Amino acid sequence: MKSSVTACPLDCYDACGIIYDKNKLKPFKNGHTNGFLCPHLNHYNKFDRIIKPRYKGQDITMQEALLKLKELLASDLKSGILHYRGSGNFALMQEVTDHFFAKLGATLTNGSLCDGAGAAGIIAGRGSNKNMPLSEIEKSEVVIFWGRNPHTTSSHILPLIKNKKIIVIDPVKTKIAKMADLHVQIKPHTDIYLALLLSRFVYINDNLDEKFIEKYASEFEEYYELTQGVRIKATLENIGVTLGDIGDILEYIIDKKVAIVCGVGMQKYRDGADVMRSIDAFAVSLGLFAKEGCGVAYLGDSKEGITSPFETKAKRVSKVNTNFDEFDTVFIQGTNPLAQMPDTARVQNALEKTANIVYFGLEENETSQLADLVIPAKTFLEKDDIRTSYSHNGLMIMNKQVESDIGISEYDLAAYLCKEFNLELRPEQEYLQHFKNFGVKKINGCFEVENKKAIPYQEGFDTSDGEFVFLEEFETQQSENEDEFNLITPKSHTSLNSQFNRNEYVYINSSHGYNDGQNIEITSENGSVVLEVKNDSRLRNDTLLIYSGTRGVNNLTSSKHSYEGKNAVFQENKVKITKK
Repeated sequence: MKSSVTACPLDCYDACGIIYDKNKLKPFKNGHTNGFLCPHLNHYNKFDRIIKPRYKGQDITMQEALLKLKELLASDLKSGILHYRGSGNFALMQEVTDHFFAKLGATLTNGSLCDGAGAAGIIAGRGSNKNMPLSEIEKSEVVIFWGRNPHTTSSHILPLIKNKKIIVIDPVKTKIAKMADLHVQIKPHTDIYLALLLSRFVYINDNLDEKFIEKYASEFEEYYELTQGVRIKATLENIGVTLGDIGDILEYIIDKKVAIVCGVGMQKYRDGADVMRSIDAFAVSLGLFAKEGCGVAYLGDSKEGITSPFETKAKRVSKVNTNFDEFDTVFIQGTNPLAQMPDTARVQNALEKTANIVYFGLEENETSQLADLVIPAKTFLEKDDIRTSYSHNGLMIMNKQVESDIGISEYDLAAYLCKEFNLELRPEQEYLQHFKNFGVKKINGCFEVENKKAIPYQEGFDTSDGEFVFLEEFETQQSENEDEFNLITPKSHTSLNSQFNRNEYVYINSSHGYNDGQNIEITSENGSVVLEVKNDSRLRNDTLLIYSGTRGVNNLTSSKHSYEGKNAVFQENKVKITKK
């Protein structure tokens, strides 16, 4: 009998270790799980899943579903087949379906609905995206949560920050902001200006880490000249920050071990890469890299140090603005594009014109309801897998815990299709062992990815000369009209994108005079949505908050890409309230 140890399959920072005991999920006490599970895992088995396959609305057997899938894939030119895969199930074996479709000659996707702009900014400056892991955040003296709400998105970091100085930079007075020593309630989409000013004042106040700058960031003088292009008084008034705030931030962090823990919200814009790169530059000015307890934590490359055995070389189209109707058959796996892709009206129109939509996943949603062929997947408890994390260095074995007649695993589906189309696929255990070979067991019994460093960049940055590459220019943002609001779309504590208990409200500062429960129409240049009001004193009065996954929120969003990183820009559009 296999070990009862497994790991969380959800696409979030924590990647928790789990003990499966008598139909209950319990926390794995070694490692970073810290003796508790998040609300999603505590209620994981309470959410309905897809039990039976169906075609054109009629229940069918799994064998019939597989035969129908084979028929659909065989009848089309391979260039007419699109594989659109998300991370609703997050683990290394998920790429096995990419392997099949790449071998078949189908089209896959690239780009990101999450963190791509920020990652591109990090890579442009550092040469690679190596993250500051949780183990090093625990050693810091000061933690800056820049657009990160850990109570919602990464609760297992909370025990690690006890007795530390906490600074929060966030448009919302979140729970961590209420606990913080300092909360800077910045205007949305002005983080780059704050980061530029902080770097400027580090220089003015003679707080530069001169030795680090000389060795790894010798072009800082030129970057300082760029920061001088920011008018201090006018900019501070615009972004909602005071000189006192700047002084307080610097007073807390100078000569301290500082972790800057960033969320994805501040990079959901066309210039999102520049935003993240400017925050990195601020950290560079203080010499916060290559030192214990210091660094910038964002979303690291979860597959750093791991080579995939799967074939993934294929023609690709953007995941952000996919033209589904250019394909005859679209195979959608582990995602809900009708809720999560930007510009919902465009996505709906394109999918309705697509001849064959196949949905392969766990739960019913807008996309499964529209699909022609629905194939239920196995849960993480019903199959073997391995996962890594973009927040820590763990390599976590996901042992199969239960037998079930419901659904089919990603490997078994790919194995069936590879056999039917005469394509190469090795036994599942060979792939699992391939991934396990990248792990090394630590003293606490946990596996970590071998050679993945706790303190990255100790020999310099991964650029051509080992030095940080600073921004040379930045985009000046246009101010909104008086009747416009900044839209922010953070994660909800009750849902993960469109999974679990989705929110149905628009949150607004009470100063605007709307009543709780009142329906209002919110519009942008892309579309509109009608939602029920909830007044929220945590918000700035120039900001509307609608949680990611709320039905209709992406009627408002643009399907443009970020300038770098091919990322969705969910918060780019300004919005108006057009009807009470």
